[in-house]
Amino acid sequence: MINKVIDIDVDYTAMGVQPSPRQTTLTTYILDERNIMDSGGIKRPAVIVCPGGAYGGTSPIEAEPIALKYCAAGFHAFVLDYSVAPSAWPAATCELSRAISYVRKIADENNIDGNKIFVAGFSAGGHLAASIGVHWNHPDVIKYSGIEDGSNKPNGLILGYPVITGEEGRTHRVTIDNFVGGRESVKPLAWLENYVTEETPQTFIWHTFTDDCVPVISTLCFAGALEAHNVKFEMHIYPNGRHGLSTGDNITCPPGTGMPCVTSWIDMCIRWINEFEN
Repeated sequence: MINKVIDIDVDYTAMGVQPSPRQTTLTTYILDERNIMDSGGIKRPAVIVCPGGAYGGTSPIEAEPIALKYCAAGFHAFVLDYSVAPSAWPAATCELSRAISYVRKIADENNIDGNKIFVAGFSAGGHLAASIGVHWNHPDVIKYSGIEDGSNKPNGLILGYPVITGEEGRTHRVTIDNFVGGRESVKPLAWLENYVTEETPQTFIWHTFTDDCVPVISTLCFAGALEAHNVKFEMHIYPNGRHGLSTGDNITCPPGTGMPCVTSWIDMCIRWINEFEN
């Protein structure tokens, strides 16, 4: 496996937002062809993972453990540690924009299929992944990420218990507030279901009905918007499970505290990627 840490830089001053308290990085988990028998230079899908954390941090359990699951399935993976508060829109979305374009740029030399680049996000990371899915061509994203050729558009979205809507009483308020950064004019951009169009990428999305942190209505809102615009999606709502389960097994949950009933999401997602058609 080829592990590198790539700095992703944006101009916070030009955006008019405060800088993030840490450097944004993209960590690579690229499968090394030297370790693959008779690989023949086959191009493989790539998944960029965006951990959750309410835009106040990024959760380790929604980072490398998930990336390694995709690697074990034969995909390349990346983890984006994006800007967090006090930084706000459009910083993190622009960083993800640059990360997607970067992965496409290095695709040929690393046997990455440039037509199968997915963004997987969890909780607030799901909000970020969906944000690039609906805002990849927003003027601010194009301007401040410097990507004008559409190479920042993911082919597909993978959303785990995502924050989507900003509706009071039906959202995770801290996530939305950190995304907005105190600017009333930005609030509409946080209600992602309102920005779905026919150009929004196909989506795999899952949630638990009993999530008491991020209500399941977020997933239902996004799925409804996708259906209304004739965008293909696959959705799974598990009847039980707390928020932030990640893989749901003993890798990311203390022994005896996992939720075996939700661990099937990763296998279904891998099948979805393998069957994916643009």
